[in-house]
Amino acid sequence: MINEPTVERTEGVVPPNAAERPTSAEGRRPPRGAPRPDRPKRRDVNGWVILDKGVGMTSTHAVAVVKRAFNAKKAGHAGTLDPLASGILPIALGEATKTVPFVMDGRKAYVFTVTWGIETDTDDAEGRPVATSDARPTREAVEAALPTFIGAIEQVPPRYSAIKIAGERAYDLARDGEEVVLVARPVQIDHLAVVEHSPERTVIEAACGKGTYVRALARDLGRLLGCHGHVSALRRTRVGPFTVADSCQVAALEAAGPDGNAAALHPVETALDAVPSVPVSRDMALRLMRGQPVILRGRDAPVEGKAFATCGGILVAVGDVERGELVPHRVFHLGGTANRPA
Repeated sequence: MINEPTVERTEGVVPPNAAERPTSAEGRRPPRGAPRPDRPKRRDVNGWVILDKGVGMTSTHAVAVVKRAFNAKKAGHAGTLDPLASGILPIALGEATKTVPFVMDGRKAYVFTVTWGIETDTDDAEGRPVATSDARPTREAVEAALPTFIGAIEQVPPRYSAIKIAGERAYDLARDGEEVVLVARPVQIDHLAVVEHSPERTVIEAACGKGTYVRALARDLGRLLGCHGHVSALRRTRVGPFTVADSCQVAALEAAGPDGNAAALHPVETALDAVPSVPVSRDMALRLMRGQPVILRGRDAPVEGKAFATCGGILVAVGDVERGELVPHRVFHLGGTANRPA
């Protein structure tokens, strides 16, 4: 379900038998107020880490693990992945956090399992049953129903979702026992196909746009087939330009340590794969870094829309091209000639 349990902080908590353990070579506890050992200094790390998140880990915890593995100053993720789900969780470090919206707006792909016969209040296996049925669909019936959900459709999000109602998260209201009424929203689903089928469950692959809830899709599919259903397993296989082939796992990151994780770091501009790139001179780069627009020249320069600028192969800024000018909305501090004062 969409609500994530609070990550328990254990820093500073003394275990019950702490007094029995020696805390120095002489077996004495350090005096009160004594300086603690220096922690490793956080580093400026810029780039994307594509984590293959395991079941049971929250997205918030995953970000903390990656941040610690790189000893990075700043980190964030591009799209929450429920604790019960596994798969691709893109995590931005440093300057890459400025490109998070481009990844979140990208297409996503999933493989999920629908268990038939039970609809739950959360639309997944964590919820309590709210409707049941003895009917079970055939593979042919499932395949015949899928086209109903392909294309631009209206979808009612799950009651347990992060959507806000009068400033409150829907899942908070639902947990408090309040009535949650969500209106349908337009979403885009590009592909649905049956991968495996048995009388009790069906595995389906999907490709969809931003804001699509797979849990709601399973719920609505079960209702259409007259047998009810809920998501019992979910794996995300693509987010924007990132796929499983780009991913790494927590164990490998922790084993490598901050100095051995360079191979797992993707360049900041990887998030901008769908955006046109324009090279600029050093003088133009300096203008962009000051937030000033520059005139783009050349027959290959984009006329309108999003674009990002590079100087000497280094990302400088991303913005909108308006009437032949690139107006920067985000500037990047990644080193190189573009960041040196004139």
